[in-house]
Amino acid sequence: MILYHGSNHIIDKPLYGAGKKYNDYGIGFYCTENIELAKEWSVSDNLDGYVNIYDMDTDGLSILDINGQNYTIIHWLNILINNRIFDSSTPLEREAKRYITQEFHVDTDNADIIKGYRADDSYFSYAKDFISGIISYEQLCKALMLGNLGEQICLKSKKAFESIRFTGYQKVDYNEWYPKKMARDMYARNGYKAMEKENYRKGELYITKIIDEELKADDLCIWQGLS
Repeated sequence: MILYHGSNHIIDKPLYGAGKKYNDYGIGFYCTENIELAKEWSVSDNLDGYVNIYDMDTDGLSILDINGQNYTIIHWLNILINNRIFDSSTPLEREAKRYITQEFHVDTDNADIIKGYRADDSYFSYAKDFISGIISYEQLCKALMLGNLGEQICLKSKKAFESIRFTGYQKVDYNEWYPKKMARDMYARNGYKAMEKENYRKGELYITKIIDEELKADDLCIWQGLS
């Protein structure tokens, strides 16, 4: 597996245990298989960046793919709730977090690698709107397709860090890749605004219905939202 990590500096040896606690999947080393996304992620604040390139042997590693068929978007949301900082200012938000944590729990402790969506600022706001009851489950699933932000791959275990090998890097020009980064983000934001989230969508699945009817991950209507 070839992995790319966008950064403002060269990282020839990723350090196990380093990183921010409140990232999407907790402490880990975050990469992508898409070099163009890595280039966009590497540039910011009028500075050029670097795409670090790695080869990874995944044989014998436990890979938790949150986008796989055994999981729903709400499983991904559960992991975010456990790692990111969510303000819960209303009773609905607090109950939604409790219910999702209880009924859509994902055991990440034994995973060497976690694959799933990257919750940038836009995606994180979609998740918060769903928990707040502003958008439906169907709208959340559609919103996560906006901007085509792709998957991120997070190395979690010491075993995973021992399986990655630095093979080189590419310098990334801010003037070329920052506009592309902003264009992708703007496309996602505009698409979300066009979803008419201020209107109640009768017949769709909102967090209130999921809680009130005690819907679980294997309920058909949860899976229908992914179609």
